[in-house]
Amino acid sequence: MSAEVKAADVAELRKMTGAGMMDCKEALAEAGGDMDKAAELIRVKMGNKVGKLSDREAAEGTVQSYIHAGGKVGVMVQVDCNTDFVAKNEDFTEFAREVAMHIAASPAVQYVSDEDVPGEAREAEARIFTEQVSDKPEDIRPKIVEGMLDKWLGEVVLLRQPHVNADRHEGQTIEEMRAALSAKTGENIVIRRFVRYAVGE
Repeated sequence: MSAEVKAADVAELRKMTGAGMMDCKEALAEAGGDMDKAAELIRVKMGNKVGKLSDREAAEGTVQSYIHAGGKVGVMVQVDCNTDFVAKNEDFTEFAREVAMHIAASPAVQYVSDEDVPGEAREAEARIFTEQVSDKPEDIRPKIVEGMLDKWLGEVVLLRQPHVNADRHEGQTIEEMRAALSAKTGENIVIRRFVRYAVGE
């Protein structure tokens, strides 16, 4: 049994079960990293107290801003959590600031998550990509379009993107950073919305 337990796995198990960080870590270690087995161990231990962090209402939070050097680009971002205690936590506010900084450096980002992308926007992009690959063999076009659509989502969806400060955040995506903070705080952390202003746009 490996004692190596990844923070991302702990975060995922917490999201699945709502259990505490140490409980999740111990369950994953005991289960040898098997997520389903670990979830089962937690359900046995916690009984009907198991609940998803993602189902808990995120009604507290913070609004943080970032103004890029020279005052040409500014961002405001709202990040929510479950309790006022976490809303005032330095790690939580620092995460919100880091997200704002990333958005300032990412002019293409338009949506927080895949779920926020309107169906009509996906369809419009898919039509354009289909036209662009019209010279390819018909049987492989859908696969190529699917890949192009996925690449486009990576450019416009915030949670998919690795933070611009790759060295500081070890190449983690915004979603991985969010999940790690959720695991650390034991709360449902939600990037609710953002707005980006740029002079000349």
